[in-house]
Amino acid sequence: MKRILTILLFVTTTVSFAQKKNKPAEDKRFAGLDTAFARVLKDWHAAGFAVAVVEKDKVVYSKGFGYKDYENKVPVTPNTLFAIGSCTKAFTASVIGMLQKEDKVDIDKPVRDYVPQLKFYNDDMNAHITLRDMMCHRTGLPRHDYSWYYFSTASKDSIMQRIQYMEPTAGLREKWQYNNFMFMMQGAVAEKLTGKTWEQNVQQRIFDSLGMNSSVLGLKDWMNSSDKAFGYDVQKDSIIHRTDYYNIGSMAPAGSINSSVNDMAKWVTTWIYGGKYNGKEILPPGYVKDAMSSQMVIAGGVPTAEKPDIQFANYGFGWFLASYKSHYRVEHGGNIDGFSASTCFFPTDSIGIIVLCNQNGSTVPSIVRNLIADRMLGLKYFDWNTDMKNAADKGKAAAKEAEKTATENLKKDTRPTHALKDYEGLYNNKGYGTLEVTAKDDSLFAYVGSHIWWLKHYTYDAFEPVEKNKEGIFDTSEKSDPMQFQMTAAGDIKTLLINFEPGLKPLEFNKTPKPKEITKDSLQKYVGEYELSGATVTTYIKGDKTLYVVVPGQPDYELVPVDKNKFELKVVTGYFVQFSVNDKNEVTDLSFIQPNGTFKATKKK
Repeated sequence: MKRILTILLFVTTTVSFAQKKNKPAEDKRFAGLDTAFARVLKDWHAAGFAVAVVEKDKVVYSKGFGYKDYENKVPVTPNTLFAIGSCTKAFTASVIGMLQKEDKVDIDKPVRDYVPQLKFYNDDMNAHITLRDMMCHRTGLPRHDYSWYYFSTASKDSIMQRIQYMEPTAGLREKWQYNNFMFMMQGAVAEKLTGKTWEQNVQQRIFDSLGMNSSVLGLKDWMNSSDKAFGYDVQKDSIIHRTDYYNIGSMAPAGSINSSVNDMAKWVTTWIYGGKYNGKEILPPGYVKDAMSSQMVIAGGVPTAEKPDIQFANYGFGWFLASYKSHYRVEHGGNIDGFSASTCFFPTDSIGIIVLCNQNGSTVPSIVRNLIADRMLGLKYFDWNTDMKNAADKGKAAAKEAEKTATENLKKDTRPTHALKDYEGLYNNKGYGTLEVTAKDDSLFAYVGSHIWWLKHYTYDAFEPVEKNKEGIFDTSEKSDPMQFQMTAAGDIKTLLINFEPGLKPLEFNKTPKPKEITKDSLQKYVGEYELSGATVTTYIKGDKTLYVVVPGQPDYELVPVDKNKFELKVVTGYFVQFSVNDKNEVTDLSFIQPNGTFKATKKK
């Protein structure tokens, strides 16, 4: 028995020694990261994040931190799906690069050669904007993001029609200005040239080729995933608060991919190897070179004394280009409700870093990326967490000071010029969409797509929009620029000015009355002929329930019911028709209420 025990002990010891001998040594470059990342999570009140590091063709580090479901403390894994936001753009531009190699498109020809129905703000833009301009953000158009974010739609054609009403803030190729619509249009161009949806193009050309089997292209498939992250934001500087998912709809080519760090590592490896993955060409080498080369200068400037090794900031095709401590970095961030991301690689160092985080508008991906980059590149330690925390604190302090100044300059104890009911109506801007303003109790509310704003009185006819969160609370801690109602010379509310796009004057949303429900039978009493200073005015019903008025020598005007016996001319703001009704409910006359006066017409018997 002793001999058997001795043999068993020897075998066990030998196996144990062999396991230790064959176990790969821990990479010292990642030593202590768990502690550093725990501090990042704590300092920024983040729910969680995942990170993967690629070196040449291998994933040398892949790990999750914190929680994908904070309430139930379910940990993040390297396979957890996050929204990657604008990291999607490199995928969309790559599809165009593939189509160019297939001679299906020339990125230097006017984009309207491929999509004639696309129109821009002026003829010069129509004639000269190319796909290359769109791929590197140099069309002259600013973001106009509220158009798709608040007034969302599932139709690319519908949202494309808005572009012609979007005013540029620079000339073509004059300056770099980020624009999501231009990446949406790249997806639309690919759809027209291939006869396949943008989703099918990305799935078949990229995901399937790389084995990105977990990645999905929209909200519906993401919701069906068993390993998905919930999104969070931070309230009152410290409370981790779950947010709703955002359905990006028709703007999908600009930012709707959901992926994991393990899947994204395959994408980054492809770029490190010039478009090849496992020796197979996925992306055209010529396109890869152009995409990570400077196509447009983002901004002029020189290195600072504080950061002398950050030497330029340019843009390629769906990639930001920068020097990071004298190393060439290709990177793109991503942000969408509840999620932030960073995808980057250093092509000459053959290193890639992906950080996906379930925190809204978060600095965490940048901190984690830089901490790892310093280690992978063998650079001197720098406390990025403290550096960015100090910068964020300074930014908050500056914002509070600006808010204080604005409040001090505000005229106090003012009231709206009209009864709240007078502000009610539909307000439309062709480049954005329609919002509805309603009065309830002592407040005004605006309904903007799926969003609800309480219009908190600011001063006179200016109101500050305060958005309602999913708990039904209007959070006044988030400050927004006031909205300004304007009136006609006759005193009627006619427009709503909203400062949606910095660099442009406030955008005009023109008021139209909200149609009141009315039946054909109830309209019948208004039909007839009316005598107006020797001329005959006629009213008639068209269709089931649309009333028209005809003045000799003028077009037929459609009337929209706005109040009891009162209608507004649909195409002419501030012009009304008011019918007079006797105690027998018979119409006796009508009055044209106009800015230059009121004109009465008596009904003929």
